[in-house]
Amino acid sequence: MAIASINPATGEKLKEFKPHNDADIEKALRQAATAFEKYRGEPFAKRAQLMVEVAALLEREKQELAQTMTLEMGKLLRDSVAEIEKCVRGCRYYAENAERFLEDEVAQTDARRSYVHYEPMGPILAIMPWNFPFWQVFRFAAPALMAGNVGLLKHAANVPQCALAIEQLFCRAGLDEGVFQTLLIESDQVERLIVDPRIKAVTLTGSEKAGSAVGSTAAREIKKSVLELGGSDPFIVMPSADFGLAVSTAVKARMINTGQSCIAAKRFLIADKIYDDFLKKFVEQIRTLKVGDPFDETTEIGPLATEQILNGVHEQVQKSIAAGAKLLTGGNRIAGPGFFYEPTVLVDVPKDAPAFREEVFGPVAAVFRVRDSAEAIEMANDSEFGLAASAWTNDPVEQELFASELESGMVFINAMSASDPRLPFGGVKRSGFGRELGSAGIRELMNAKTIWIS
Repeated sequence: MAIASINPATGEKLKEFKPHNDADIEKALRQAATAFEKYRGEPFAKRAQLMVEVAALLEREKQELAQTMTLEMGKLLRDSVAEIEKCVRGCRYYAENAERFLEDEVAQTDARRSYVHYEPMGPILAIMPWNFPFWQVFRFAAPALMAGNVGLLKHAANVPQCALAIEQLFCRAGLDEGVFQTLLIESDQVERLIVDPRIKAVTLTGSEKAGSAVGSTAAREIKKSVLELGGSDPFIVMPSADFGLAVSTAVKARMINTGQSCIAAKRFLIADKIYDDFLKKFVEQIRTLKVGDPFDETTEIGPLATEQILNGVHEQVQKSIAAGAKLLTGGNRIAGPGFFYEPTVLVDVPKDAPAFREEVFGPVAAVFRVRDSAEAIEMANDSEFGLAASAWTNDPVEQELFASELESGMVFINAMSASDPRLPFGGVKRSGFGRELGSAGIRELMNAKTIWIS
């Protein structure tokens, strides 16, 4: 896949970039290794000062950065602005809390003194996706750099301008050369980086296929990896829920970022008692969504990021219909320039159809009828994925049941699934392993060194 910016709203190629060659990669690795030896010794106060300056740059330039994001991957402009603002919060959060998260942990043992001391690992390779092209990078970079690691970014091939802009932000904030670098490289160049002894760990957010490849290479090299992969997240609504709020949130939870989110709700499991009313209101609201130019402030659904993604979503919908699913609305590419797809709702989806078994990365919702909370949990857990789940109920017993029995890395009760710098983020099963964010996330890429003094 060429490293190029293509406007998803028009299909126009904006700019193409020459991939870095072997000499460029070697130079970056040398710089990272050299930078780490100095940067690891910087006090937390110095790192925090630099991270606060990064946040200030993001805040001052959020409109221009948001425009770059929208041009490259089609996100609604207002959502691009919100994404930059989230990066600002993430940088400031770790600037304020990293030292506390990584304090020595005293342990009571037979030793005169024993404790756990957290040390940075070194250069970390971050392989990041296009769907949240700034936030995905900053939720790695803010904790990793505050911890004393240095980063090399391999971003998605369709967002090179975002990738380069992020590198420049860190450089302009005053970080030394080599502390954070962007590599414009093809996917087939990644393995060389992982096996290089100067790379100490790798973190990836992406598809199940990419995660399997990266995770297996890292495992062969006995290197730590953190994998945040796909999801087929359930959105459960029980009769006691706030019905109107559940419906409106369901629409947002499925259609956010044009459905291109790993933690977007994808399977809607609705209690039999309210199923018909829910489906009616849900479809009505889906049909009113305005699809169009992501720079238009009245637009609610933008384009899909690439033509390949568009074709893949349509194929999954058609295969699901062929397997027996019923189409209630949408189901087609929108004619004209750009990579637009109709917001789509499917019902009566067989369990072996793509809309149930696979991650559909687009504006496609599959709605199911369930008898009760027990069947909702059974259907929700009948998936190879386990990233996040959202359950809507005002029954305290059901709330505890969903919190304990849903097989996922995150459960949100009466709220839409979302990432928050203050809480760990990650999944189970084929949704990956390891955690980002929170205190758990910053510790993933550290050496938890046991110190025993007799």
